[in-house]
Amino acid sequence: MANLTLELETERKKICQVAKNVGLDCFETIFELISYDQISQFASYGGFPVRYPHWKFGMEYEQLSKSYEYGLSKIYEMVINTDPCYAYLMEGNSMMDQKLVMAHVYGHCDFFKNNIWFSKTNRKMMDQMANHATRIRRYIDRYGYEEVERFIDTCLSLENLIDRYSILNGPTQFTEKKPQVREADFVFQVEKSYMKNYINPPDVVEEFKKDQMQKLQDKAQFPADPVRDILTFLIHYAPLEEWQQDILSIVKDEAYYFAPQGMTKTMNEGWASYWHSHIMTKYILNDSEIIDFADHHAGTMFMKMGGYNPYKVGIELMRDIEERWNKGKFGREWDECDDVKERKNWDRKLNLGREKIFEVRKLYNDVTFIDEFLTEDFCVRNKMFVYKMNKETGKFEVDTRDFKAIKAQLLFQLANFGQPIIKIENANFENRGELLLRHVHEGLDLQPNYMDATMKNLNKLWKRPVNIITVMDNEPQLFRFDGKEYTKHSLSEKTNSQAEPSHKESGS
Repeated sequence: MANLTLELETERKKICQVAKNVGLDCFETIFELISYDQISQFASYGGFPVRYPHWKFGMEYEQLSKSYEYGLSKIYEMVINTDPCYAYLMEGNSMMDQKLVMAHVYGHCDFFKNNIWFSKTNRKMMDQMANHATRIRRYIDRYGYEEVERFIDTCLSLENLIDRYSILNGPTQFTEKKPQVREADFVFQVEKSYMKNYINPPDVVEEFKKDQMQKLQDKAQFPADPVRDILTFLIHYAPLEEWQQDILSIVKDEAYYFAPQGMTKTMNEGWASYWHSHIMTKYILNDSEIIDFADHHAGTMFMKMGGYNPYKVGIELMRDIEERWNKGKFGREWDECDDVKERKNWDRKLNLGREKIFEVRKLYNDVTFIDEFLTEDFCVRNKMFVYKMNKETGKFEVDTRDFKAIKAQLLFQLANFGQPIIKIENANFENRGELLLRHVHEGLDLQPNYMDATMKNLNKLWKRPVNIITVMDNEPQLFRFDGKEYTKHSLSEKTNSQAEPSHKESGS
């Protein structure tokens, strides 16, 4: 298969058959043997051999290649969610490492194929990425490299403004038409000019005008409901040229393709680690490889104090679920048991563990996985506490053992990748075609530098002022960028006050 050596191909066939025997259901998996330089190139492209030209990929390549050369890190495995799946083995790795990687890859491939959050992804993304690269190169030839690169920079800075949890519903559909706000007729028609002030008294006209303008503004507000998929909204409604719409759609499509991998990092790595450990120790390793395997496996599973290792948490939770469902440690009877000795010796011999972890692999993402299966006993056994640095001793110490606080903090970090949730509330704010965003405040303020950069780049696409409502320093505030100047206004004030400039920056 591909360019594997005869020895590697023999091991691959053996591991593939074992994977099938233990119940893994994978797409056809094609392994390529490549050099460390090639694997660094592919890794910088997100695992794909071809991407559109952009300085970001070159920067990531330099970081990866230098890190390998200096002995700081090493890429052991890389696999792409496509049909067939493509995976890479690095030349120079030991035979034990290659076998471990192949067993790990088959775990990933099973997860890609069967987890519901990957069910809507483009399985032909290898070809799609090549098509994206071709289209962007054509735009570079037509409009110039710098022009296209600057626009890609803007798009990439906004690529996280998508609705990751909408992927099961398919692409967001917008059927609303952008309202065309026209000047209303606030006065009666008067044939004789000298009768104007009698028929249309200025003070009455002014009052009526304000009332009608408010009604018009309310009617013109769109979208009807807040929109979390900001990139798709911009593609439909921002005043972009055709080539700019296409590039923004490319960035959006790739962001949605990679979204499930971020949403299931702990589960995916835990699942693959569970199966490489099971397959290697029971079926593949020979006596001379046990020590090396244990050393490499332990290195991958190491979790420093106060850190979070998705490999470690994922595999231990999978094992914990399997043990609990094998012994019947679930359900109402288990939850209501208060006898410590009985709970310690609890074993109903149900042997449902393997069936349960396959069910979990299919239906959950990291947030629901942690929310449902992370228990207080698990946290204590794995020392998953909240730590803080003691400045006097220079060491980390346990800050809290409160399980609810620990779980809440972990879920908060996993939800939306720990990034703020931003929605478009009104694309015709104050009846001026301005963009109004709202930050779903969950206890953490937006970082001003990131907020300012995001507003600036949204302004480049929308070409009208951008506003955002958020809570800053425990006070609801509205920030505005008009293309040249940032201003802020306190929403807690009862009367409208003048927005005072916070800082100035040149707009584009």
